[in-house]
Amino acid sequence: MSQLEATWWRPLNYKQPSAAAPAVAATSGSSVAFWALVAFTAILLLSPQAWLPALKIVRIAFLAAGLAMAAHVADRTIRREAITPLSPEIGIVLTLVCWSLLTIPLSYWPGGSVRVLLDHYLKAVAFFWLLGIVITSTDRLRMMAWTLVLCSIVLAATGVYNYFSGEFLSTGVRGFYRIEGYVGTGGSGLTGNPNDLALMLNLIIPLAAALVFITRGPARLVAAGALILAIGAVILTFSRAGFLGLAASVVMFLAVLVRRKSAGVAGALLVLTLCVLPLLPAGYVDRLGTITNIQEDETGSAQGRWRDTKVAMGVVAMNPIIGVGIGQDVLAMNDARNRSTWRRVHNVYLQYGVDLGIPGLLLFAWLHLLCFRTARAVEKRASLQPATRDLALLAAAVQVSLVAFFVEAMFHPIAYQFYFFTIGGLAVALRNIWRAEGQTA
Repeated sequence: MSQLEATWWRPLNYKQPSAAAPAVAATSGSSVAFWALVAFTAILLLSPQAWLPALKIVRIAFLAAGLAMAAHVADRTIRREAITPLSPEIGIVLTLVCWSLLTIPLSYWPGGSVRVLLDHYLKAVAFFWLLGIVITSTDRLRMMAWTLVLCSIVLAATGVYNYFSGEFLSTGVRGFYRIEGYVGTGGSGLTGNPNDLALMLNLIIPLAAALVFITRGPARLVAAGALILAIGAVILTFSRAGFLGLAASVVMFLAVLVRRKSAGVAGALLVLTLCVLPLLPAGYVDRLGTITNIQEDETGSAQGRWRDTKVAMGVVAMNPIIGVGIGQDVLAMNDARNRSTWRRVHNVYLQYGVDLGIPGLLLFAWLHLLCFRTARAVEKRASLQPATRDLALLAAAVQVSLVAFFVEAMFHPIAYQFYFFTIGGLAVALRNIWRAEGQTA
């Protein structure tokens, strides 16, 4: 174990002994792997194959991810370095995957569990791994942040366009409609409906805010424009979870500004937030009112999700250790209701609890907490050195995104999708970047 690994969680005022060995400069890693990862990220968010069906035959996402993995493994093998630097986060993820495999024989539907594992979970975990090991420098982290922010412009602009052009989805309530997501209802699996669009934008908004602070000139205007556009799009989705995630991000960002002794900027942000309130679209406040008064929700979704939450808790109590198998919450809840509604539990943590039992729930909660602690530790250390200012701001942004996910996870059935693993992977990257750059700054 390296000296930096051994002292990772020591207090900030800990000083290295004078006889300590100098830090070893880390290799930057394969540029081919990094740019393939950037390409995969853009494909993941923008789904160009939805616009050009011929690309589905080529399987561009698979090719980009495969190239990133192959280039990384080849580069590390040639350099005779470890393919995967050890980190607690990667260890927890591997444990979660192993636990998922162990529970498959006792799953409600073993074949369905295998399909969820192969089609969704392992892909998200692979992306998490790639982000954590290929992003090896602050420059690469900044580039990845720009990739996400530039993609968010397309996603947000589509949402705003759909609102003003009348591209709506029926809610079953007369006079109440919601915008379509990116590429309509048949497009991207990540942002194809308004709730998922709001979730993805909320995860990227903190990164856009960080770029506003660390860039200059026209690039700053682009980041600021992307930030404003994304906030507007989140509001226009009329997503209640989206509003709560956005509100949590604002509160967390204010705390970061105060912590970094930028009280003036925090005050200006608070005033700007209050000025936005009169500009909210008609019916938005009434929609938010159903967060606390669920009986007023004419669509019935709030009441249904509350009932499903109680059903899910009962399923966890009946299967506390093994669960019902990864991805099988729908079948288990149908049995518990004695009727087939085919609805998933809209809560990531309960989804883990239902599918993988309390051990799965605790492992994921531990992973989420550890990613947050890693980002916080990097921010604290990097903020002490002017040379690592950009890293500190990006680490603060990752913290805010993780808080936004925590809030929105209470209302989304996306346990095995890319959302968390995108931000979690950036947290692992922060740890490795600090190990490489922190002691040489």
